[in-house]
Amino acid sequence: MINETLKNYSKEQLIKLIEGYCKNWLAMDGVWFQSIERKYGMDEAMEHDCAIWEKFTVIEAKRIKTFLNLPEHPGIEGLKQALKLRLYANINRDEIITEGNTLIYRTTECRVQHARSSKNMPLHPCKAVGIIEYSGFAKTIDSRFTCECLSCYPDITDNTCHCAWKFTLKD
Repeated sequence: MINETLKNYSKEQLIKLIEGYCKNWLAMDGVWFQSIERKYGMDEAMEHDCAIWEKFTVIEAKRIKTFLNLPEHPGIEGLKQALKLRLYANINRDEIITEGNTLIYRTTECRVQHARSSKNMPLHPCKAVGIIEYSGFAKTIDSRFTCECLSCYPDITDNTCHCAWKFTLKD
């Protein structure tokens, strides 16, 4: 089922619409999180955030994998393609570095952390969620991946990015 109205827009307009949809998705994610955070505190909000991302990341990865028509084990190249199509890829700045059987994914500008900073809120302690999110995403793309956090708040080890993740393809 497609919204017939979309057929009336140019490629450039549709790309802009996708960016808007991604911003809306992230706004909804932030609104519910901050609602729980205000009422019950950060620990409760993080518990729910982890539970939600455990499910959502698999849904997102499966849909991207299907869209790209990736095989069961697409390896490093498949993960690289899939990461570029995540909702975040349209609203954050990132970079991907591959070497042999590893892929490093770095978010150089994070919309969530910028938004929280601009509201004088503490940074989102996203490492716990990130471990669930990135591990689940990679394993859904190719079950042979392991994921390691290189740097993510509150454990920043690399000040040149908001977070960095290492994916290793195991045989």
